[in-house]
This record gives sequence, structure tokens and C-alpha cells, in this order.
Amino acid sequence: MTDTNTGNGRYAGHGGPAGGPLAGCAALVTGASSGIGAATAVALARQGADLAVVARRTERLEGLAATVREEGRSCAVLTADLRNAEQARQCVEDAVERCGRLDVLVNNAGYATTGAVEESDPDGWRRMIDLNVEAVLQTSRQALPHLLRAASDGPRGVADLVNVSSTAGRVPRGNNSVYSATKHAVGAFSEALRQEVTARGVRVGLVEPGMTATELTTADWASAVARGMPRESWLRPEDIARSIAFMVTQPPHAAVNEILVRPTAQEH
Repeated sequence: MTDTNTGNGRYAGHGGPAGGPLAGCAALVTGASSGIGAATAVALARQGADLAVVARRTERLEGLAATVREEGRSCAVLTADLRNAEQARQCVEDAVERCGRLDVLVNNAGYATTGAVEESDPDGWRRMIDLNVEAVLQTSRQALPHLLRAASDGPRGVADLVNVSSTAGRVPRGNNSVYSATKHAVGAFSEALRQEVTARGVRVGLVEPGMTATELTTADWASAVARGMPRESWLRPEDIARSIAFMVTQPPHAAVNEILVRPTAQEH
């Protein structure tokens, strides 16, 4: 895994403009090279957080880091393939090393492919399971000690772990069965983990986007699940980023554990 600090070397909360509900905090966002992940990194920077961002495409991350710096925050660029369990765990430790702490983890990285079970490729199933489920488990487990520490002695008295799921985890559809299964698993994991750590100040949230215009929702993929809903009516990544920012900027006594966001035109 490549670890590049594109900030100015300061730790979270040191230097840059003061203020914001996440001032003095550091956030790690996975799958940040485009779409929801990139929009979320910018949204959290605008709330005062310093960032660590991880994905496979370093050049994209460098561009995102420049945008974060324009918001007055630092940004560590971490290049990793989160389907590899060791890289998934290591990216958390690298984020803590670069940022000096970890207050927010957003598990956003994901993969989708469609098709009937009898016709689809099991290699695609494995990729979805590895990235949509296994990577979430690995990064979450690795982050927990740091999040618990932040909740105990951090500036907010609370820490946040957010898993980005999908409406597919709530409303399964034919020809989308394995993807739906992975996202349903993320929902179950999130609720169980919430029960384990909420009394110690770590809030676990689940965000379930409906049809959202990203690189993941290519024309072929969308034709299988959009059911004729025109692309211009879909959500934008910034819509989901606002939901995540809302979730993690609640006061310490308030936990928003689940947000389902659909386009107004989406029926299911």
C-alpha cells in the first residue's frame, strides 16, 4: 500500500481555520476516488475535519486532496486495494499515523454487478463479498480501538463509524440478488456493532442510498435496476455526503443510526 501525505504535515485540528463541529477531528473515508466517497471527504472537511482518503486510484485521490486543502484542512492519501484484508487493516493504521488520531470512519468503498444467479459470474460475487462485506469488517475492527479512544478523550466526547449500504439491502430485487445480500449483511453488521459500542461513545450509522449517479451506476448496471427512472432524477453524490455529514455532526447525546435516501421519483 502506498502512503502519501499531501497535507502540510500538521496533525488533525492543528492549524487551518478554526471552528466547525468536527474541528480537532480526523476522518478516514474509503472508496474516496470518486462519487459518494469524494463528496463525503469534502463535506467532512467543510465541517472542520482533517482527512485520510483511500482508494486504488492515486491520481484521483491527489486531486481530491487538493480540494480538501482548499477548505483549509490536511489530507493523507492512502492507495490500497481493500479487497486485500491486510491492506484494509493497514490503511486504518496509516491514517492514524498520518493524522495523529481517528474520530470518524466512513466505509464507502463498494462494487456492484448484476445478473440472474444462474447466469452471473461467481468471480463477480466474490469481488462484491470481498469489498462490500469483508473490507467493512476489517476496517471497522481495526478502527475500533482508535474510535473508542477518541470517544473517551477526544474533543467531541463521541466518535462515529458510518457504513454506506444501499436500498438494495432493504428491498432485494431479482437480477441483483448477490449485491442485495452483501448490503443486507452490512445493515445487520451495523446494528449489531452499534449495540456493542454505543454505551462507550462510538455511534454506528447506516446510510442507504437509492439510485445515485456515480461511476458505479454505469449504463448497463442502471438498466437492470433503475426500472425506467430517468438518470436526471437520480440522487447526486453530494446528497449522500450531506446525509453522512448530518449523521456525524449530531451532539454527543444524539445518535442518528440509519438514514434511507431515495430520489423522489424512486418507488422501491
